[in-house]
Amino acid sequence: MRVADPPGRDVLWRAVGGQRRDVTLGAVLGMGHQTGEALVPVLIGEAVERGVVDGSVPGLLFWLGVLAAVYVGLSFSFRFSARAGERASVTAAHHLRAELVARVLAPEGGADEGRLPGELTNVATEDAKRVGAVAMALVVALAATAGLVVSAVALLRVSLVLGLLVLLGTPLLLWLGHLLSRPLERRSETEQERAARASGVAADLVAGLRVLKGIGAEPAAVARYRRISGDSLSATLRAARAEAWQNGVVTLLTGTFIALVALVGGRLAARGDIGLGDLVSAVGLALFLIGPLTEFAWVNTELAQGRASAARIAEILGAPPALPPGPASTDRTTGDSGPELDPSLHAVEGRLRLRGVSYGPLRDVDLDVAAGEIVGVAAPDPADAVALLGLLGRSADPSAGAVELDGRDLTALDLKAVRAAILVADHDADLFEGTVLQNVTAAAGAGAPAAVTLTRAAMAASGTDEVARSLPDGVDTPVTARGRSLSGGQRQRVALARALAADTPVLVVHEPTTAVDAVTEVRVAAGIRDLRRGRTTLLVTNSPALLAVTDRAVLLQDGRITATGHHERLVHTCAPYRTAVLT
Repeated sequence: MRVADPPGRDVLWRAVGGQRRDVTLGAVLGMGHQTGEALVPVLIGEAVERGVVDGSVPGLLFWLGVLAAVYVGLSFSFRFSARAGERASVTAAHHLRAELVARVLAPEGGADEGRLPGELTNVATEDAKRVGAVAMALVVALAATAGLVVSAVALLRVSLVLGLLVLLGTPLLLWLGHLLSRPLERRSETEQERAARASGVAADLVAGLRVLKGIGAEPAAVARYRRISGDSLSATLRAARAEAWQNGVVTLLTGTFIALVALVGGRLAARGDIGLGDLVSAVGLALFLIGPLTEFAWVNTELAQGRASAARIAEILGAPPALPPGPASTDRTTGDSGPELDPSLHAVEGRLRLRGVSYGPLRDVDLDVAAGEIVGVAAPDPADAVALLGLLGRSADPSAGAVELDGRDLTALDLKAVRAAILVADHDADLFEGTVLQNVTAAAGAGAPAAVTLTRAAMAASGTDEVARSLPDGVDTPVTARGRSLSGGQRQRVALARALAADTPVLVVHEPTTAVDAVTEVRVAAGIRDLRRGRTTLLVTNSPALLAVTDRAVLLQDGRITATGHHERLVHTCAPYRTAVLT
């Protein structure tokens, strides 16, 4: 397993570099605080030398006044340094979370391949937090460095031997601390991977709890989670042991070093090489060094964990796209063998065409849909329907042939523009936490008068108005994650209303009424026909009620279009079609 790679270091640099202002402010104030802390033993030594050894009361009062002023300054410096460093830390983590979410939700996909939703959530929370903490660690490191430098200079003033001891011993301690952080970094990365996996499995099991109870699979699910959680626990304990071992050894080395400084200072005082005030300063500085050196041990721990988390974040941000995103909407490319291509979409007519398309189970599919036409696609094999939906929504590109919108290949268009023009409403579309109304208006503006009118029409066409009347708070009734507080039929109607309210030029709907009764299904079919009149619509369904309201129906069988015509005519003249929709 790699410790850290260039992309991981790039994530760290970008996270910290994006907070340069707060990191710089926190570091400067922190350096002021540590400088003041380092000067306190020096000032106490001066007060002892002038007030006790020399017996000067004015000198004693003067140095005590200076000491009080230094205390006030270092107190305020610490307060505002901590505030700036914490602000840099949480802001960097926030920006990383936003970047991760944007990558996971990017139209080209690919970032979620092989990862459970819970794993992605763990990376966006815990790993982003650890990387953000590097900003605070940098502030602390710079402040501690200032404290060590001031202490060394002060000790050089007291004694050349003491100063050189600190100047030469401190880098050695820091180097040893860095070496000791290597095992922690490796184990921290494993810990986060196992924790993310356990979170992902837990979220997956909770989401499918009803299904697990229905088939009596709870014992197997519990055994699976116990095993994965045990792996996570073992990795966490190994990381904790590595951290404890590192902290223990660093503390031992630090204590030995400070004891050596105090011993050398005491021997110098005993020989008369330094005075009483200098001895007090030397001992005080030796005790002060515990703080910066301990902070360096903490910094090493944070850096080790931050590097491991940055590598995991880099894997997601750098994940290859599942499909080419197409040309950017601001680019215009001119080929030698063709006219200039405009990847943007402005006025979309809604003409769809599949030319010799092959993908998965589909073989040489040819289908023309005129602008404003409502076409039904009956697919006895669900795999054919899923493949068609993936091509139309450009979740995948055909292995042969082309899918065109208004005469232009989808691969030559900006992917975001394609998704904005063609909405594919999947059969198992999830709802979000919020109210019924918020779910319906998720893809449409909720404030404009036209949007309000369209939302009401979409709710009426999908039967969601009937759902709202049966709920305690109507359209303001809260909906839990994935809409599990609603019945299957209610979820379907709300999801359909959301798709209709989006009012896209092309709408592709897959089996939107499988969980509703026959009367409601007829009403919904009529509502879709009336609301989408003049707008290109594909109903991928085997429901005779929905197919009956289409302008034309086609039969997608064995990966090919085998029949086309009006629904009623196909029912009477095409046995495979009749079998697909009536049985």
